[in-house]
Amino acid sequence: MTAHTDIQREGWVGKLPAAVAPYAILARLDRPIGAWLLFLPGSWSILLGRAPWPETVRLIVLFGIGSVVMRSAGCVVNDIWDRKIDRLVERTAGRPLASGALSVRQALAFLAGLLCIGLAILLSLNWQAQILGASSLILMALYPAAKRVTWWPQAMLGITFGFGAPLGYVAATRQFDTAALLLYAAVFFWILGYDTIYAHQDREDDALVGVRSTARLFAETSGPFLAVCFALTVALLVAAGLLAGLSMWFLVVLILPAALLARQIRALDVNDPGLCLALFKSNKWVGLAVGLALVAGRL
Repeated sequence: MTAHTDIQREGWVGKLPAAVAPYAILARLDRPIGAWLLFLPGSWSILLGRAPWPETVRLIVLFGIGSVVMRSAGCVVNDIWDRKIDRLVERTAGRPLASGALSVRQALAFLAGLLCIGLAILLSLNWQAQILGASSLILMALYPAAKRVTWWPQAMLGITFGFGAPLGYVAATRQFDTAALLLYAAVFFWILGYDTIYAHQDREDDALVGVRSTARLFAETSGPFLAVCFALTVALLVAAGLLAGLSMWFLVVLILPAALLARQIRALDVNDPGLCLALFKSNKWVGLAVGLALVAGRL
């Protein structure tokens, strides 16, 4: 596979002052796809919770801001953990901590600021959501260690990155029921699938430095594994929507994200890192299509 990097130094990031740009890159503000993928499960669960529309919109706006902030915080934690490994992987060698553009002390100060903003947003939610949101910090801190001890770090990411699903539902309803659990499971398998695609970018470098992943585990047989993950995603979404009392329009519109997921499986070439990145990014449209199905189901 051809080595590459997904760091974007062009565009608006390249116009930032030299002292500021490394923080933007550390927070992955040059690559907003991660914030989208963190935000979307939370928005799904808020819509599934069927709070009155003014409250639904308020919560979605708060989750949008919070997703940018907490995804940035998660990236800082990840890069502090991985700074030595990142130096050995072509795609990540240019990250600010790996390259020395920022020190660990500077990264920790930046992290503290991000967590303060996240706390302010969390305190605007009900107390049940506050407790649940605070517990997610444990998962965020532990996730970077998963790739060192298991072949399934993508599963840990599914639990961690998908935590917006139960959090959004509790913020909207003050409870966590079976519909919310099914939605969380759907998000888990979606993340397990798309992060396996993402991990194929680093499969050869990961093998050299001893990092484990489902991309390395399944390698050339990743297609059937993705088919199982995405089939379970759709099936669990159907179950969650029906249990929550959504209309049949939900099932009709859900055909669109199901088709987009199937397209990823058909197009996958695990030896083309550029294609893997493009397919990974296309999950933004999958998530938006699921959100559209949830809106349709509330009509």
